[in-house]
Amino acid sequence: MDEGSDGGTRGDNLFSDVDAGGGNDIFANRELLNIDHVPDQNRIVGRDDHIQELANEVGPAVTGVPPNSVILYGKTGSGKSLVANHVMERARNEAERRGNRLATVTVDCAQAKGEADTIQTVADSINRPGTGVKVPTRGISTNEYYNRLWEILDREYDAALITLDEVDRLGDDNVLMLLSRAREAGKVDVPIGIISISNKVNFREQMTERVKSSLGHNEFIFDPYDGEQLRQILENRKDAFQDGVLKPGVIPKTAALAAQRHGDARKAIRLLRHAGDYAKNNGVGEVREDHLELAQEQAEVERLKELIAGLPPHSKYVLYALANLTSKTPDDRDWFRTTVIYDVYRKACESEGTDDLTTDTVRGLLSELAFLEVTESNQEHGGMGKGTYKEHRLLWEPSVVFKMDPDPARVDVDQ
Repeated sequence: MDEGSDGGTRGDNLFSDVDAGGGNDIFANRELLNIDHVPDQNRIVGRDDHIQELANEVGPAVTGVPPNSVILYGKTGSGKSLVANHVMERARNEAERRGNRLATVTVDCAQAKGEADTIQTVADSINRPGTGVKVPTRGISTNEYYNRLWEILDREYDAALITLDEVDRLGDDNVLMLLSRAREAGKVDVPIGIISISNKVNFREQMTERVKSSLGHNEFIFDPYDGEQLRQILENRKDAFQDGVLKPGVIPKTAALAAQRHGDARKAIRLLRHAGDYAKNNGVGEVREDHLELAQEQAEVERLKELIAGLPPHSKYVLYALANLTSKTPDDRDWFRTTVIYDVYRKACESEGTDDLTTDTVRGLLSELAFLEVTESNQEHGGMGKGTYKEHRLLWEPSVVFKMDPDPARVDVDQ
């Protein structure tokens, strides 16, 4: 193989199309199309009222006064995390301007592995050199993580804003209870404001009464973006591409597709990025409208991976089982009983060389997949003397599920 480089200054031919800024013939600044990129204020579209409302609730923290805690609801890609991170960043800068120290941190609860991991992430993120407090990734109790968090806050800060993104993925509200009542309980002298973000509008109903009381009734709903808002969002990021590369109809079509299907800005941005990747990888030299359809499935694969990130590996095997069933049966038979899915799941485990879990555990995994809107479940009645049972169906195309993995579990399905 031609390495293309002698280890000196000549460079490697493998990366010859990448300039010093990370660009190439298609992209000038691909980072603008990354989902976790926090845009400047002038790139945020249609959320001015939400920004102001959230600032009104958490604003007292910039002076060290207790802020309110809030809950942000809305479907994925409606701007909840964007607004929360934007307001926190501006609050931190304003607190610094006023001579106050404001701790700000966001935890992705879909990635955190429970309560201890969540608190460890918060403490480690706001820890500063010289505190003398160590926050190991493991090896201490959950209670000790809390104690070290309180110590860091008291030593280094005047107030704190903590965003818990996808908070419903924590499983219980213990984190919310302990953080929201920490000052009242005498654990810490620093006021703490919590911004809870959930895709589930009924999340509050799952809280204990004590937590509801601590968080108050400050709730904001984020509606999906409409077509014009999506177009503006994409227009504000078109400088991710080199001049003249993006054909005139690409952004309007991307916005229209996203508005029709979901109103999800993340999906719209992801689709535009994948269209650019398709043009780059195929040496086309420009991004055209027909590239969008070619890029659509890859964008969906990436989104599904994002949704199930943090779930145990067996959730993926259950998903493979349902995808296998769905792909090999007629369209009018896309609902499957738990027992049928379990039989195919066991074959998927065998294909992957791993032991299968119990039926009850798989039922729990199916419930979690339904909670994430990857699958859908219905309770059915078997008739006189036959009891009830659950049926499930896949809400994504089987091809998308199979493309999550270069070598997915495919098994024989006997129907």
